[in-house]
Amino acid sequence: MPAALQMIARPKRVYLHTFGCRANQYDSECLRRLLELRGCETVGDAAQADAVVVNSCTVTHAADAELRRYVRSLSRRSHGRLPVLVTGCAAAVSGEAIRLLEGVTAVVPGQDPQAVASSLRLLPGAGDERESGPLDRCERGTRAWLKVQDGCDLRCSYCVIRVARGRSRSRSPAAVIEEAGRLAEHHPEISLTGIHIGLYGKDLEPRTTFAALLASLLDSVAGVRFRVGSLDCNQLDGPLIELMADSDGRVAPHLHVPLQSGSDRVLRLMRRPYAARHYRARVERLCERVRPLGLGTDVIVGFPGEADEDHRRTVRLIEALPFTYVHVFPYSSRRGTDAARLPDPVPPQVKAERSREIRELVRRKAETYRRARVGTLARVVLEGDDLATAVSGDYLKMPASDSLKAAGPCMQLARIEAAPGGGLRATAYTRAEAEP
Repeated sequence: MPAALQMIARPKRVYLHTFGCRANQYDSECLRRLLELRGCETVGDAAQADAVVVNSCTVTHAADAELRRYVRSLSRRSHGRLPVLVTGCAAAVSGEAIRLLEGVTAVVPGQDPQAVASSLRLLPGAGDERESGPLDRCERGTRAWLKVQDGCDLRCSYCVIRVARGRSRSRSPAAVIEEAGRLAEHHPEISLTGIHIGLYGKDLEPRTTFAALLASLLDSVAGVRFRVGSLDCNQLDGPLIELMADSDGRVAPHLHVPLQSGSDRVLRLMRRPYAARHYRARVERLCERVRPLGLGTDVIVGFPGEADEDHRRTVRLIEALPFTYVHVFPYSSRRGTDAARLPDPVPPQVKAERSREIRELVRRKAETYRRARVGTLARVVLEGDDLATAVSGDYLKMPASDSLKAAGPCMQLARIEAAPGGGLRATAYTRAEAEP
């Protein structure tokens, strides 16, 4: 029987476990909503469930290994009695291999909630139009995900996600705005996400842009802060920067702009569509207009053929720009990609040392940034089961004072203070404090 058609006895309770990116998190929320509409309870612990659905990631070998460990641990804890269905990107790329893993009962490739529900024998209700309607709440907490786009049209030599997700597909502006309005009723912050949101609107008729979508959201949905997800520097244009700068905090002053390498030679091998100087110019323009700014990036360390000088160029570029965090990925060869056939692999110990150097550099930069924020104000949203963590627009996470927690999950104005041990904490701020 094909992997996607394997069936599990209809469960009453399902536990959803999600690996990977924000788009995966959003997909799991849509799946949760569908399962509940079809009469299945979603629970917060696998031990309470009749079946487990794992939404998988395959961006690196480490992600694949984590999936295997997790599935095997479920099988051991339940002595093989707990059905496990694997869906998502790893299931799309390596479905047959995953089907053979100990503990896996069924595999549904890609992001297809209807197919997952069918494999769980959960039938649609008659005339229930909510199944195809907008998501109105995210169970993850006070900050919601909203996926505006899926897939990617780039052909980066190292990336397998295009195989898993397909070509770029944009949701209509009307659908995005309607869903944002629903989510805003329950969440003070909405994170706009996708696989390559900078491509938003290129496949629509009439064509539009991500900046135009964001402007429409600001006009149509009041009382909520929008956070922009990962965006390539090529899409970091003037209109988007000005929207962030002039929004009075309604667009969070935070952006993740993947770099991957500071070496033009390596960028060409990666087939990234920009040069290092182009990246630097775009980011510097952003930093001039948006302050304070939480600035993140991705770096792949040890790409095939990466020489010491290539690494030094990456380090110098990171030193020159005000990053507040960096995700460092030692290069992981993915079967079926062009990079997997490149010569001159970098030894694991060299990749490990280069990764440590970049992580330490960014740790120091982040600490400098956090110290500079002491004594300043920030609009924060509280998250966590007990609302114990405050998240600022520039993506600082810190303990929240009791006075902030007492006000609940709404957007609040807070003062950032130094905490014992060198950290930060957020305390309530009132305009009366500024009066003589």
